[in-house]
Amino acid sequence: MSTPQPQMPQAAPTWQAAPGPSYPTYNSPIPVVRTHLGNAIASEWTKIRSVRSTMWTLGVFVLLVIGIGLAAGALVAANSAQESLAGENPLSFGFFGVLLGSMCVITLGVLTTASEYGTGMIRTTMVACPSRGRVLAAKAIVFFSVAFVVTLVSVLLVALADVAMLEGAKEPSGQEWLKGTLGISLYIALLGLLSLVVGSIIRHSAGAITIMIGVVLAPLVIALFMFSESLEDLRQALFEYSIPNQLSVFYSNSLTETGPSGWDPLWIALGVTAAAFAGAFALLEKRDV
Repeated sequence: MSTPQPQMPQAAPTWQAAPGPSYPTYNSPIPVVRTHLGNAIASEWTKIRSVRSTMWTLGVFVLLVIGIGLAAGALVAANSAQESLAGENPLSFGFFGVLLGSMCVITLGVLTTASEYGTGMIRTTMVACPSRGRVLAAKAIVFFSVAFVVTLVSVLLVALADVAMLEGAKEPSGQEWLKGTLGISLYIALLGLLSLVVGSIIRHSAGAITIMIGVVLAPLVIALFMFSESLEDLRQALFEYSIPNQLSVFYSNSLTETGPSGWDPLWIALGVTAAAFAGAFALLEKRDV
């Protein structure tokens, strides 16, 4: 019999990596920076100026405000004696064009937010900018700036033309000029901003536009058909705080003797828009996109 030989311990093999080519590391030329509100504003500005709805709605708005404003002034100047215009404010004839043009601003405000939910673009927006409050703020800043500038230029042109055409009318005071140009522009921009916020809440373009048109026209129309004496107080309140009456206040030509006056409509619009903006921000943080 053979005697078993004891096994000798073996040394662990030493592995050596095969020599290969060394590649240089890649450094991106794009700097990594922390995003801020300015980046979101730049993105929203690119969106609003590149879609067709902006050009169409603002184009129709300018056409209505300037066209109807000049037509009203020319019609009055051609069919009224100078004596009958002695107490008239020539800026007030721009009211009709602004009232109809406000529908265009409302439509654009709703589309600025609600259209992204309809197309699904809002998901891409939120991926690019996870801060939802920043997105809503950027949309509001860009839209308000565009609506204010376009409205101011339009009503200023109408005001200058009507003052030149209506020679027998009184010369508007500095306060009337300020309210009939700057004041009405701020009010229309706030009305459009409220529409933007409603579009963010409803997330449906047709529904939000319908709601905003109802807010503008329904109170005045309902008040016209309130004949009962028991509803006289409600009827008066609907007249006083309707959007058409608040617009007329800026032209010193209110539909009622009581109610908002001076700059009151602007503060009312500012308060309502701020409350709606706070509600939209809270819902935006809670709901899924």
